Amino acid sequence: MTAPRLVLASSSPRRRDLLARIGAEPARIAAPAIDETPHPRELPRAYALRLAVEKAQAVSRAQGEIVIAGDTTIALGRRILPPATDEAIQRELLGLLSGRRHHALSAICVIDPEGKARTRLADTIVAFKPLSPQEIADYVASGEGLGKAGGYAIQGRAEAFVRYLAGSHSGVIGLPLFEARALLKAAGLPLG
Repeated sequence: MTAPRLVLASSSPRRRDLLARIGAEPARIAAPAIDETPHPRELPRAYALRLAVEKAQAVSRAQGEIVIAGDTTIALGRRILPPATDEAIQRELLGLLSGRRHHALSAICVIDPEGKARTRLADTIVAFKPLSPQEIADYVASGEGLGKAGGYAIQGRAEAFVRYLAGSHSGVIGLPLFEARALLKAAGLPLG
């Protein structure tokens, strides 16, 4: 019997790099196209899990393939923070996160070769130091957080803003490796 092939339902190079850390090399990458608009009154945990499942289901799966998809959502209380699509939004997001703690919710969905979907969610608490207007301006000017959930990339310069983190560092980057490894092994992917 041949080993199942892994399909990464994401165009994120960060997720591909994170999978490599646990020895999971995707046989192919397929970027899902879904509507990521939150539903009315949808809470952040449910939103992240829903997106991970929808992303995994949006990708075609051939016989013997395992699909993995993820979503990272930044939540401030019950509020879902959007990705920083432009510099004005990024400035606003960093202002909201300045001196406060927030949740980085990283959901994963793995669909095994038989079509069974399994999900996990890693909830990481991140606290930022108070950010000066100049720190925010400098970070926005770097371009690093554009397109990212919450407007920052913890694996880059924004790591210097973090005064406290409890949970999965890799989850904040985009894929919680402990949970990903467990789901992939349960789906039959051979990992050391």
